[in-house]
Amino acid sequence: MKPLCIVNPKAGSGRGKLTPEALLKTVEGALGSVDSALTNHPRHATELAYRAALDDRELVIATGGDGSIHEVVNGLMNAQAEGHRKTRLGIIGRGTGSDFCKSLGLEPRLDRFLSVIASGYSTQVDVGRFRYADPPRPGENAKADHTAYFINILSAGMGGLVDKFVHESAAWLGGTAGYFWASTKALLHGQVGVLRLTYTLDGKETVETVKTRQIAVCNGRYFGSGMHVAPMAQLSDGVFDVVDLGAAAKLKFAMDSSAIYKGKHLNHPNVRHFRCQKLRLSLLNEEAQGVFLNDADGEPLGGLPLEIEVLPKALSVLTPPPG
Repeated sequence: MKPLCIVNPKAGSGRGKLTPEALLKTVEGALGSVDSALTNHPRHATELAYRAALDDRELVIATGGDGSIHEVVNGLMNAQAEGHRKTRLGIIGRGTGSDFCKSLGLEPRLDRFLSVIASGYSTQVDVGRFRYADPPRPGENAKADHTAYFINILSAGMGGLVDKFVHESAAWLGGTAGYFWASTKALLHGQVGVLRLTYTLDGKETVETVKTRQIAVCNGRYFGSGMHVAPMAQLSDGVFDVVDLGAAAKLKFAMDSSAIYKGKHLNHPNVRHFRCQKLRLSLLNEEAQGVFLNDADGEPLGGLPLEIEVLPKALSVLTPPPG
């Protein structure tokens, strides 16, 4: 079957950007005939990718930002859970941050994206599977009763609140400015979470209680529109690199956060790093429940508790050939 190109028509919009029609014409000029589908509602890309994988298409191309890639990955992994493992993922990045593309070594140019897809070279990358909770109503206990996947980074804490503010209020700013505005607002409204961590590495289980404003479970290296949160992370090593950004006072947290863009935050005494294959997170201070939220590949997705596990080399992704 032809490749399916799933296009988020809102991604990459603005002056000088290709329309979806012009983009698809360029794609076909480079790759030959493709089928295409435009998304028109949240999670639509997940539905489209799922159906494409059930049809045993060999290639689905996610065209958009990190959120679009996240949705397509979830569709492909949902199909894998039903035994359909044939479909590979191609990427044409059109988002502002394109954080997952950075980890893959994909240069942010359309001709480069297309040449990587045309080469057909692929890498088996790890995928995270997690169970999460909807934010509870007053008097109710949160339960981790939804399952989803992430391919880049899943974080809990301030990052999820940033996502919430970006999606609700900051879209008119766009790009880095919108993210900065939402981050400032999230820092003002966020709270330190008291977390119970239970994590497993090579069969050894560790249980800890920590205080933090944000903890990031990293398969990729970048999140938050260019923050180099996990310089050590590898996409195919079968483990997560977990970065706890600590519980510094708000002003110090804001001042220290600038180091994260260069990957220098790991030198700060409030920041710690560990590795695991499985991780459970629960929130002990319930008053933080409404603001200590999840960010999955840049998308807001519920809150704690979380149950997370790595699926080693679970998805075939088209990447630049070695050398």
